[in-house]
Amino acid sequence: MRGSYDVIIIGGGNAGFGVSSVAHEAGKSIAFIEARDFGGTCPNRGCTPKKVLVAAAHAMHEIEQAPIHGIEVSKPKLNWAKLIEREKSLIGFIPEAMQGLAEKRGDVFRGTARFIGPNEVEVDGQIIHGKDIVIATGSKPRPLPIPGTEHMITSDEVLSDATLPKEVVFIGGGVIAMEFSHVYARAGVQVTILEALPQLLPRMDSDAVSALQVETERLGVAVKTGVSVTAIKKTADGLRVEFEHDGRNQSLLAERVVNGAGRVANIDGLNLDAAGVEHDGLRILIDDTMRSTSNSSVWVAGDAVTSSAQLSPIATYEGQIVGHNIVRGPTKRPDYSVIPSAVYTVPALSTVGLNEAEAREKGLDVSVTVSDMSGWFSTKTYAETAAWSKVLVDKSTDQVLGAHILGHHGDELIHLFAMAMRHSISASDLKSSLYAFPTFAADMKSLI
Repeated sequence: MRGSYDVIIIGGGNAGFGVSSVAHEAGKSIAFIEARDFGGTCPNRGCTPKKVLVAAAHAMHEIEQAPIHGIEVSKPKLNWAKLIEREKSLIGFIPEAMQGLAEKRGDVFRGTARFIGPNEVEVDGQIIHGKDIVIATGSKPRPLPIPGTEHMITSDEVLSDATLPKEVVFIGGGVIAMEFSHVYARAGVQVTILEALPQLLPRMDSDAVSALQVETERLGVAVKTGVSVTAIKKTADGLRVEFEHDGRNQSLLAERVVNGAGRVANIDGLNLDAAGVEHDGLRILIDDTMRSTSNSSVWVAGDAVTSSAQLSPIATYEGQIVGHNIVRGPTKRPDYSVIPSAVYTVPALSTVGLNEAEAREKGLDVSVTVSDMSGWFSTKTYAETAAWSKVLVDKSTDQVLGAHILGHHGDELIHLFAMAMRHSISASDLKSSLYAFPTFAADMKSLI
């Protein structure tokens, strides 16, 4: 292997591969550095294996609703060990396949990278030089300042533990807690979510989250917000979570306590000071082209960027932008204004654009259409247990500013709203379009 490269990419996940796709096509020499498994969090320990568990929850949900359709079934039982085995069998090939792709595009170095100069990185005792260096190190679970956090597990362990616990407490009511709680509850686990803020999923539309919380509690999940967790202690009976709620000291016993407080940029071991990369310990300061503000040779993409959402498609998108800016000069800037996403509960909560509070804060004159679809024919036909939406339209331009959908195949419909927003299709045009009937998409006319 050579000692000098056009581009060094620290991290073999979606962001890193986004960079490499552009740089390789341009004929740049590339070094990949990966400390764990190629592919990164999403395909190995995140969205891809998680969706295997979510698919099982969907199947359990359909069986639960079967009697409404006149289908007689016995009470289902989820074999958790077989589900985990299936999940592992579906993703097991990914690290090797992704490493193979990396090797086709450049040289691969295995180990933990650390800067030793503005353009030099050390990995496993080797020193390599890069004209440009990309930090695509992803994220890690957010550390919590609570005594006893060593007793907690993360989503990694949830996805690998073949033993189904009887009780689970999630500390934090973010995406991880919401998605896994819907799987666990359908498997018969007693689940409690403890959130420090007044609202679950604090960045999402408050009314949409409230609708999801009602459905979550229908499953038997206990939700407590405004909680201050004070300690996690190991006892003879399991793990005791001590917390303050509603002015009282309380505690819960559980077999598993899961960190559901989200993730932070994984940058603390990079020795950034040696490279002259300005940071505050949690985030690297970058300009609008994703380049370090203090070292023009260093770029950041993916979950290591703290100003954008931690989503797999965004990581790839940012990586491609960084690749473009390295190859053609810093001329391209990311546009985060229209990013559809979903929380994969069952049913899913899907969103794009502004929530109502954000629109009000911007002083926009918006038309807000809230639809409780529980009584709609389409909802009753498919025996949906939750169906709700909110759509924001700018009164002056007739443009959709945001859409939020619980159930009703919203994780697919949200892309129609995103396409309309991206390509300036008016709300009136959406309402006047023809849709196949009967479909959930046909209900879009009534959602706006």
